[in-house]
Amino acid sequence: MPSLSNIEAFVRAAEHGDFTRAARKLQLTASAVSRRIARLEEELGVVLFQRTTRAMQLTEDGRAFYARCQRILKELEDAKESLSRSRHRPVGVLRVDAPQVIGQLVLMPALPRFLTAYPGVELRLTLRDEVVDPITEGADVLLRLGILEDSRLVARKLGTTRLLACAAPAYLRRHGRPETVADLLRHNCLGFLRESAPASWLLHDGSNPLSAEPRGTFHTNHGATLREATVLGLGIAQLFDFMVTRELESGALVPVLEEQAGAPRPIHALYPRGKHLPSRVRVFLDFVATLFPR
Repeated sequence: MPSLSNIEAFVRAAEHGDFTRAARKLQLTASAVSRRIARLEEELGVVLFQRTTRAMQLTEDGRAFYARCQRILKELEDAKESLSRSRHRPVGVLRVDAPQVIGQLVLMPALPRFLTAYPGVELRLTLRDEVVDPITEGADVLLRLGILEDSRLVARKLGTTRLLACAAPAYLRRHGRPETVADLLRHNCLGFLRESAPASWLLHDGSNPLSAEPRGTFHTNHGATLREATVLGLGIAQLFDFMVTRELESGALVPVLEEQAGAPRPIHALYPRGKHLPSRVRVFLDFVATLFPR
């Protein structure tokens, strides 16, 4: 197969009518251009130029070959330009997998800003709380809470979060404020359903981790619904701090048992290993890193 550099030398020589101007265009010597064209003629088994002391003209074979090579080089330049544009203006499908609470309460309010900044990106967001294999599922980025176990993936830490026990002021006026973990036994504690059962609350007493079973009249597997039930005064719930930032600031919710709150949990973005990170993935990682406090 003819060398691309030899083809380019031929096309430039045909365009400019001589080797010297073609050489300046290619930043080569005239003799180097001549050698490349000679090698191309030898590879093809045809004469491409008729050379005289005064002029250089394409042969009939040369004219036919030039027309095709010109199109090939133009398509190559277009492909390089398109790739360069995509690096600076990301395009394509971006598949993101995230827990429900992160997708609903963190990503969704911010996504208009991301999609406006990168209109060439088509975001496909899947919300689920079970851990999935990104390679099998075809995901570009996974967002995950807690300690990581899968070493096959590249992890970028986005921030940390804590589970806070919260209640509406109206609930606390009716039932009083718990001062110890034991006090929770006399309160209506709302739980997050995991595998059809309320997940244990994770607390600590000094350096000792504690586990409390939420016993109450309402439980759900939907984080935003659990937050809403708490705001409505149905009971006390343990919620991630990023879920209740505005409610705590406005006073719609009040933290309780703050000193017994569980240890901080990391929030990571995970993506498959590879030599080249697509620009649409890179800009999304940079964007989502701004959404969590460090």
